[in-house]
Amino acid sequence: MRTFAVKSFGCQMNVYDAERMGEALQADGMVESDELSADILVLNTCHIREKAAEKLYSEIGRIAARAADAGEKRPVIAVTGCVAQAEGAEILKRTKAVDLVVGPQAYHRLPDLLKQQEAGARGIVDLDMPASPKFDALPARRKRGPSAFLTVQEGCDKFCAFCVVPYTRGAEASRPLDAILSEARELAEGGAREITLLGQNVNAWADGNRHFGDMVAAIAAIDGVSRVRYTTSHPRDVTEAMVRAHADIPQMMPYLHLPVQSGSNRILAAMNRKHDRAFYMGLIQRFRDARPDLAITSDFIVGFPGETEEDFADTLSIVEEVGYAQAFSFKYSPRLGTPAAERNDQVPEEVKAERLQRLQALISAKSLAFNRRMVGQRCEILIERRGKFAGQWIGKSPWLQSVVVTNPELKIGDLVQVELVFAGPNSLEGQELTPVIEPAW
Repeated sequence: MRTFAVKSFGCQMNVYDAERMGEALQADGMVESDELSADILVLNTCHIREKAAEKLYSEIGRIAARAADAGEKRPVIAVTGCVAQAEGAEILKRTKAVDLVVGPQAYHRLPDLLKQQEAGARGIVDLDMPASPKFDALPARRKRGPSAFLTVQEGCDKFCAFCVVPYTRGAEASRPLDAILSEARELAEGGAREITLLGQNVNAWADGNRHFGDMVAAIAAIDGVSRVRYTTSHPRDVTEAMVRAHADIPQMMPYLHLPVQSGSNRILAAMNRKHDRAFYMGLIQRFRDARPDLAITSDFIVGFPGETEEDFADTLSIVEEVGYAQAFSFKYSPRLGTPAAERNDQVPEEVKAERLQRLQALISAKSLAFNRRMVGQRCEILIERRGKFAGQWIGKSPWLQSVVVTNPELKIGDLVQVELVFAGPNSLEGQELTPVIEPAW
């Protein structure tokens, strides 16, 4: 009986995909193992981060060297995800240590491809984007735990000048509502109290005349689902129903991830973001009118080609103006085949690094300020894991913060009422107020 391990890099959708690949392999009779002892090692890659392909080859080299040093046969290596889609057969040309290359729309065929490999097939590459959705071929969900990801939409039609997602994930496609609800019920039956809806442009989801707000309401009505979140949203796909969901659906958590990428109108136009700063700020105000305690987070790219110090100052000012609870920020890195990579006004690396440092310092200050404003608030946290010390647990607040609480009798999956009594840069401390609500599993 073959054993496997899935090592995933990058975004939350890759975490979901890794879980689904594992479930497909288990349904085919394989046994999940750890990375060091697995017969098959699946490297589920992300192409968003800087030097993604180089990091993949470094990881492959490390795996092969480890096996050689131990005098063992290396595991079968399958490269999946967005780097697989972008690099394709080139991966097999660059290294002999890879046995399969499988794109993100074809991983449901991974069990069959591995059987072909075991039978002697070499150089297997499957980058197909089939008309029949991969979800139709995947087994029932096996995940058990207090929170779970659920992909409802894939692909992107926005074609931002810096982004490879339209090329690696394909056009925007929404899963049918019935299929989403079926999977959500499976997750709830497995103990999931919180479900996070995923998509490259999750709020572009639609099924006939049903749109994002309808889906959220339907999932929130499932027995056992206490919390609903979603990521990642595009500003151009925000609807009034989506805004109202934060006001009208109790299970919708007061958290919004709405990437802006830059505060400069000039850079937003160059990025082909299809919105300007005023449009974005108008959305922020609409969401805050609907839910005043909303935690807002974002993504930023520093050093996009042609970015001046004045443009960067506009980015700093939008961080000040919004007061983000948290944000993810990165130096721009060229992606082959994207319009931005072809520009001749690339920003020097040292300038990008210095600007990123300044931006991250400001984001950290705003994040700490947001956490400190929460002190004195009473809320419900979902216990997800043990803390460092005996009797200590870590739960997730409605605003997606880690909250530490001490009670030896708690369990993973408990919903606990606490008062937030202390705030640090990365977590808060909670004082329990009421008896726990027993988990469903």
